[in-house]
Amino acid sequence: MSAVCTIGLDLAKQYFQVHGVDGRGYVVLQKKVNRHNLLNFFAQLPKCIVGMEACGGAHHWARELEKLGHTPKLMPAQYVKPYVKTNKNDRTDAEAICEAVTRPNLRFVAMKSVEQQEVLTLHRIRQGLIKHRTALVNETRGLLLEFGMALPQGIEHVRKSLPRIVEDLHNGLTLIQRDTFSDQYNELVEIDERVVKLERQLKIFANTSESCQRLLKVPGLGVLSATALIATVGKATCFKNGRELASWLGIVPKQHSSGGKDRLLGISKRGDVYLRSLVIHGARAVLRFCWRKEDERSVWLQRLADRRGSHKAVVAQANKTVRICWAILARNEEYCAAA
Repeated sequence: MSAVCTIGLDLAKQYFQVHGVDGRGYVVLQKKVNRHNLLNFFAQLPKCIVGMEACGGAHHWARELEKLGHTPKLMPAQYVKPYVKTNKNDRTDAEAICEAVTRPNLRFVAMKSVEQQEVLTLHRIRQGLIKHRTALVNETRGLLLEFGMALPQGIEHVRKSLPRIVEDLHNGLTLIQRDTFSDQYNELVEIDERVVKLERQLKIFANTSESCQRLLKVPGLGVLSATALIATVGKATCFKNGRELASWLGIVPKQHSSGGKDRLLGISKRGDVYLRSLVIHGARAVLRFCWRKEDERSVWLQRLADRRGSHKAVVAQANKTVRICWAILARNEEYCAAA
């Protein structure tokens, strides 16, 4: 066991499969370890490289293994799949992870800190509340339509009209229906309060983060997009340049070329869907107000929108925004506005 230098760790809820090899690639360790004994097991091993798939709980275990002196490396699951030799099980998965982590050209996932995961937790909960609120509003509008009351689209119309409908004693609603719609309105108010609380916590993080303050100077980035970007990519040093970050986020053309014929399709839409949507919405706001400006970047965006359409211009602006963010985070630079 003292000769082990590379380990593939297949994460699970209770039992973790460990596959270790020595410097020549020979198998020297195959073991299933209980969750409660995992850290004690690795504390008895010599310092080695530990490969894991970037899944739920991976960043937590990577931080704990790093404290023990090991070198954890996280990989996307799709990069590990080609190394699975036979039928899928925990042992072959751990072996595939151990094989993949030794490849020199493999791209790894940067380990997130506790603070990054805290911010992402706020974003995920807020995103879930927004979806639930939208479903609640649509459900309420549909139920009111069954009783002959049609409300316009939009949350604000429901917020203003629902209390008035509940209090109106001459609209034909029964006491049970009034009580039901009153509960719907109370739930809507509660969701609004929780969303405001989460956004307040994100603003506190943005005000205390130096990197976030620099990002907020970039047109098209607000508190949500800036905090989500920092929580997702950190200092962005795992990307060689801004193009790699834009490619990872999925705002570059998808390529389908063969036989010397280059064919570019729509954007690849890889990476974090939530972060990409925030950047795209921010770029749409930049396009909306660029017609009032005469600086170089605004003129470029105006001409691009006239030549290729607003949708392509929005994606191009989002690509430029992400590349600017990489320079700010990776090089610790300040944003320079266009002349």
